[in-house]
Amino acid sequence: MPIFEKPLSELKVYSGTNPRPADFDAYWERGLAEMHALGTECTLTPSWFQTPHVQCDDLYFTGVGGARVYAKLLRPRGRSGCPAVLHFHGYKGCSAAWTTLLAYAATGFVVAAMDCRGQGGRSEDVGGVKGNTLYGHIIRGLDDPDPDKMLMRAVFLDTAQLARIVMAMPEVDATRVGAFGLSQGGGLTLACAALEPSIRRLAPRYPFLSDYRRVWDMDLDVDAYAELREFFRRFDPRHQREEAVFTRLGYLDVQHLAPRIRGEVLMTTALMDTVCPPSTQFAAYNKITAPKRMEIWPDFGHEALPGADDMVFQFLCGL
Repeated sequence: MPIFEKPLSELKVYSGTNPRPADFDAYWERGLAEMHALGTECTLTPSWFQTPHVQCDDLYFTGVGGARVYAKLLRPRGRSGCPAVLHFHGYKGCSAAWTTLLAYAATGFVVAAMDCRGQGGRSEDVGGVKGNTLYGHIIRGLDDPDPDKMLMRAVFLDTAQLARIVMAMPEVDATRVGAFGLSQGGGLTLACAALEPSIRRLAPRYPFLSDYRRVWDMDLDVDAYAELREFFRRFDPRHQREEAVFTRLGYLDVQHLAPRIRGEVLMTTALMDTVCPPSTQFAAYNKITAPKRMEIWPDFGHEALPGADDMVFQFLCGL
């Protein structure tokens, strides 16, 4: 193991350190009720990108708070009873290229790839929080009196709403839907399957958005988690609110959502990852009670993992 991390034997039983808010379940039940009330309506417009055998559409839906959320949608032409797969992108990025998604569509999957609000794609962040926004989505809304205003709450709910929209499509077999993504996409994969437990298979890779306090304790609040350090330096320089801050972040901690997952899980991870430290990933993985397995790349960090994409593809083809 690298010097910055626990031994693998300890990782396998590590249960996380970030606080879980006392009203965590009520918080998410309230959010789900808000999201379910929006239904499964969406608009589809043919994209500029098309292929002879796959219909490619721009999909928009209205998420919680009134934001318009975008996703790429690929549907095999002339097929019914299709399995479906949802793809979520990395932090500050956008949905994968059409060509990247075609492998799944060519195999018979309906594919939906969502742009996260306010990041590198077309989905909008309607704002409306008090306090700082800085540049970070993790901390957006952290100082608002209402924890329901935190931006990542809305993003988590967007993933589940997209799942429900796809499951309602006439060409989709709603019992055969999966999800995958890496880094932020891995965290959103876990959140999606927790908030929409009918997701049957999920393949998160080195998931972000887990065990924030562990990242802080390891002094790895840099790169993807840098906004945690900036928040304290700018808005709580003496850490007088540290416990309250990490407790509120606990609403958005996928390790606390993980027990809600019912689908089969394949997690792919790397032990040299200093961006999303392995212990934060194990914190979520160890709380999953559904069928699961973790595949490990001991000498790799937050980077491409040789063979992982093919492994995930084969796993999802089992839907």
